[in-house]
Amino acid sequence: MMPAARPLAARNHEQLRLEFAQALQTQDGVLGAHCVHEMWMRGALALEVEQALEQLWRRAADSIPEWLPMRHFDALELLYRSADRFHARARGRSNLYLVLLDYRDCRGDPYGIYVGMSHYSPAQRFDQHKAGIRAAGSVLRRGLEVLVGPVLHLQKIARSEAEQIEVGLAEALREAGLRVQGGH
Repeated sequence: MMPAARPLAARNHEQLRLEFAQALQTQDGVLGAHCVHEMWMRGALALEVEQALEQLWRRAADSIPEWLPMRHFDALELLYRSADRFHARARGRSNLYLVLLDYRDCRGDPYGIYVGMSHYSPAQRFDQHKAGIRAAGSVLRRGLEVLVGPVLHLQKIARSEAEQIEVGLAEALREAGLRVQGGH
């Protein structure tokens, strides 16, 4: 199930806490990821999300889906809402991807977002950036991790649509107040 579907949205706080405890007990990274994701989307305190992430990585690292970010940042819900506004009609070979950028050495928001498009998977393209292969300087120097979840529905789409969505998504994130790189 895709994280944007929020399969645990109907659970109350106590039910969510119990499901997370069960996920840790059974080392179920997928259930745990959905629990942490739901906490995040409900605006849980950063410390609470960070602690849950740490517990989940310690207990179920092998089964955590790639869409769960490894660290807390405030704008995750905004990324999902913004990306959900874009949909592709045609299938193809292009993938949209987002990279969390580290601006903790600057004033203002400690994080930014890089918006990109490639025929490589988001993880492969991130690795290329970090290795200096056709790298955007912002990702090479400041890239922390690829953020797969918000753009899962924008994978394997037609190049012409991917190009338009890349520009539109970057602009939407800028308009929402995020520090954005890429999105050519």
